[in-house]
Amino acid sequence: MGSLMLHYAGLSYLPHSRLRFLPSFGVICSSAEQVSLSRRKALEKVDEELAKGDEKAALSLVKELQGKPGGLRCFGAARQVPQRLYTLDELKLNGIETTSLLSPVDATLGAIERNLQLAAVLGGVSAWNVFGLSPQQIFFLSLGLLFLWTFDSVSFNGGVSSLILDTIGHTFSQKYHNRHEAGHFLIAYLVGILPRGYTLSSLEALKKEGSLNLQAGTAFVDFEFLEEVNGGKVSATTLNRFSCIALAGVATEYLLFGYAEGGLADINKLDMLLKGLGFTQKKADSQVRWSVLNTILLVRRHETARAKLAEAMTAGESVGSCIETIEDAIGNEDI
Repeated sequence: MGSLMLHYAGLSYLPHSRLRFLPSFGVICSSAEQVSLSRRKALEKVDEELAKGDEKAALSLVKELQGKPGGLRCFGAARQVPQRLYTLDELKLNGIETTSLLSPVDATLGAIERNLQLAAVLGGVSAWNVFGLSPQQIFFLSLGLLFLWTFDSVSFNGGVSSLILDTIGHTFSQKYHNRHEAGHFLIAYLVGILPRGYTLSSLEALKKEGSLNLQAGTAFVDFEFLEEVNGGKVSATTLNRFSCIALAGVATEYLLFGYAEGGLADINKLDMLLKGLGFTQKKADSQVRWSVLNTILLVRRHETARAKLAEAMTAGESVGSCIETIEDAIGNEDI
């Protein structure tokens, strides 16, 4: 969870066609359905460009459809709160306790790790009694396990143990399985950043990327952001977008469970970014408080879309299908 790596450490279906039959036995689709079919084809093209690694082409396609009737109404269309310095009391009035939100503790994995340690001790005692192992044999067995743990820590930076814990967490805990990746995806899309892929577990990340050191996360088309960072100057608009994206996961968990479990790496990354930009503590607090309030209100307003998106992501749908889920779930009056 302490990784400072930018790796956001959570799909749709098209409604059944409504056909209108005319006396001449011709069949035509409603205009709404024609629009939906056109959008789906465009999003399939976006998926193709992302699969080829051409992020600029994918983003160009999305921007061509942005805000157009029958296009992508929700991309970059989030209604955001005015940016100013908000006090902690103002956040509390909106039902936000920053201590619970900005200090995530992964209780699920922590409990699993403690239970595994207890099971290992009990297993050792049982093996001692059943197989009649001598103290010397127990010592060498413990030494071997210690060697494997040390080897994993040194060679894979704890990747193997993290993979085991994460896999068990997703197997036995539905709450852990529905972690905050849908929040990252949804907020990114609403503020105008195109997601380019996601994984919901360390095992899935290993299969896709071939690395043990990757956690679940959502990746974005962020070349414009990186260009600004490399140029030494990040615009306020860009900073606001990525601040909200960074906090979207913990915001989602906070709204669902009353506290945040995952997301410490996201918070640390945002903290490092603000420090790298030379923000004073007061200016950083202002940025974080606005981002927290803005993100919480967005996730709260679009909870139905987030829930449907989470289901679609769990089903392994493509980025384009995820986008279609969001567009279908949010009405014009909510934009």
